[in-house]
This record gives sequence, structure tokens and C-alpha cells, in this order.
Amino acid sequence: MYDILAFIKKILMSKYGPLETHLRRSGQTSVPMTFGEIEHVIGAKLPPSAFKHRPWWSNNPSNSVITHAWLGAGYKTAEVDMTGRKLVFRKSAPPSGTGDGGRDSGETRRPGFFSHVYELETQGK
Repeated sequence: MYDILAFIKKILMSKYGPLETHLRRSGQTSVPMTFGEIEHVIGAKLPPSAFKHRPWWSNNPSNSVITHAWLGAGYKTAEVDMTGRKLVFRKSAPPSGTGDGGRDSGETRRPGFFSHVYELETQGK
């Protein structure tokens, strides 16, 4: 079973999973970061579109895969400064899977892509 869990973790954590983990572990309501700091956390360069297109940093998960990482941790982007290459992640709602995520529709929110891995990591601690 361990091999299966390791495989699942590898797939789910992928490139942007470490950002979700970083935000969850911060415990802060506001997490300012530079684009360079994000690259350090994920261990890879951000794509050129992250530096050119403001919508890449929107809170719409259809615009970019990385969006699932911060939304899954219960954060939204704010104060995106494309010229200064920095932004602030602000706590927006309970993390995915812990409630309705602040929605008004009454719909229960499913856990984020990386939430399952975070739970697996913290269960043994």
C-alpha cells in the first residue's frame, strides 16, 4: 500500500503542491510572496505567462493550474503587482473539504487536489 500512496502523492503534489503545503503550514491570514519566493517553494520556474498576464494570478481555477494550490489551502490572491513581481495570499475561507468555502449556493465543497496528500502527511504526526 505504501507504494500506491507514494505514487498518488507524486501525482497530486506535482509542480504546485508545495505551494499549497507552504500556505497551509504558514498559519497566517496574509502571506506576502514574491514570484521568486514562489519559484523557490515549488522548486521550479514559473511559466512566462505568470510574468506577462495578470489573469494567470486570478482566483479562477480555469485560468491556471496553480490556482488550485492556493484555493485548496483556503487562500485567494490579492495585491498582485506584476511590475514588482509580488502578491499577497489572503486567507479567504476554510481550506477545501472543511465546509462550503464561503459559497452562497449551499453546495458542499470537495477537497482540493492537494488536500488529500496534506491529510496523508499529517495523519502520522
